[in-house]
Amino acid sequence: MEERKICKKCVLPESRPDIVFDQEGVCNVCAEYSKTKDEVSQSKPLESEFVKMLKMYRSNGEYDCLVMCSGGKDSTAALYYMCKRYKLKRLAFTFDHGFETEEALENVRNAARSLGVDYLTFKSDYMQEMFSEILTSSSRAVICHPCSLWYMDLAFKMAYRFNIPMIIAGWTKGQSSRQPLMSRCGCNTHQQEFISMGKATQEFVEKYVKTNPKYKDFPSSMEEVLLRAKRRQKCAVLSPHWFLPFGSEVYVETIKKELGWKQPAVSYPAGSTNCSLNFISVNNSLKYFGYTHYHVEMSKMIREGMMTRDEALQAPKVNDSIDDLNQIAKPLGYTFTE
Repeated sequence: MEERKICKKCVLPESRPDIVFDQEGVCNVCAEYSKTKDEVSQSKPLESEFVKMLKMYRSNGEYDCLVMCSGGKDSTAALYYMCKRYKLKRLAFTFDHGFETEEALENVRNAARSLGVDYLTFKSDYMQEMFSEILTSSSRAVICHPCSLWYMDLAFKMAYRFNIPMIIAGWTKGQSSRQPLMSRCGCNTHQQEFISMGKATQEFVEKYVKTNPKYKDFPSSMEEVLLRAKRRQKCAVLSPHWFLPFGSEVYVETIKKELGWKQPAVSYPAGSTNCSLNFISVNNSLKYFGYTHYHVEMSKMIREGMMTRDEALQAPKVNDSIDDLNQIAKPLGYTFTE
């Protein structure tokens, strides 16, 4: 795979036309950030704002919030905080498209049992035909993006079914650090780093749903997901991690001790808990664009002083073999050859 120049301030590689470097070797995203960093630092949300929002959206019904819980450290901590820190009535919700790991699902079960919360698991192979088409058609669409459209639409439907006014996610500051309420999704596909990825994904989805009756009602964008949800009910999407003044270094030990949370043996990035399909998504993003949404997240954290560039550069490389990728892709009827 072609080696690309890396920005001297973050870890984004040069990837024209979206990511371009100046004569000093600094990417356009960092250059733009430097112009507005004072404004950004002043606009960082506070936990007191989060508490006000929780009070504003709190329900008189059975549940105050639906907590999307994947079994990773961030979503597990979000569930923990809703129970222990904010004392909300919560329903834990996990979706499984067929590629969730047993380790992650066990983390959810352990957390729900330890916290004494109701929880639902929704398992479906609905997305597999679309995943397969992305691979077999050699589309540049990022697998994680249509998946996010599906699971957010599903979460809103579940919130509507149980008349829940808030959805709580485990999105971190690296995924979104400047929005008190969800405007699009954890990864904003309209920002500079995601323009080409977002365009490739939207073109694929719009074309595919027109020719496949199974997906005729599939949303073409996160804006459409939000519009549909708004027509059903008023429902906010929040993450406590946008507001809390600390990161995973504080809560990982807590959820290990109190909830029996376990770090999966194999994951990318290190310390994360992602579905097995994530390895294919990362592989394809590197192939087509030279970077992944994890590079974007780490670069955001570098700019905002939450991670050093050296720490990001030391993040393990993806080293899945062809055999590993093919084992994951087998249910999709696809074989990697290089």
